[in-house]
Amino acid sequence: MADSKAKGTGKRSSGSSSSKSGSRGGRSSQGGRSSGRGRNGTGSARDVVVKALEQAQELIARPIEAVTGLAKNGSEWTVTLEVVEMERIPNTTDVLGTYEVTVDRKGELTGVRRTRRYPRGAAGEE
Repeated sequence: MADSKAKGTGKRSSGSSSSKSGSRGGRSSQGGRSSGRGRNGTGSARDVVVKALEQAQELIARPIEAVTGLAKNGSEWTVTLEVVEMERIPNTTDVLGTYEVTVDRKGELTGVRRTRRYPRGAAGEE
């Protein structure tokens, strides 16, 4: 799942990340939907992604470019992130990393692992 809204989450500057928990498509994140937790303690997919982004940003300390995947396995969620690991000039030669972040039912980060590292201009998957 590609999420173009997440692109603004990891700014190219070295400042801290800002979460996109504000508006989306002109509606607030509350927008008539319940943002509370579900029956088994997990939040919505959007809530899971926002929490994972915040915690991963603190841990990885690199700009998060995009959310490229989200999967639920029992009570855990796995969020796949694309991270700028090395900025270069021109930016088409940046080095990116793909990270899998695991979040438990309480929204707490339980694991992070880099699964791939590649130049931005590389086409396709390995």
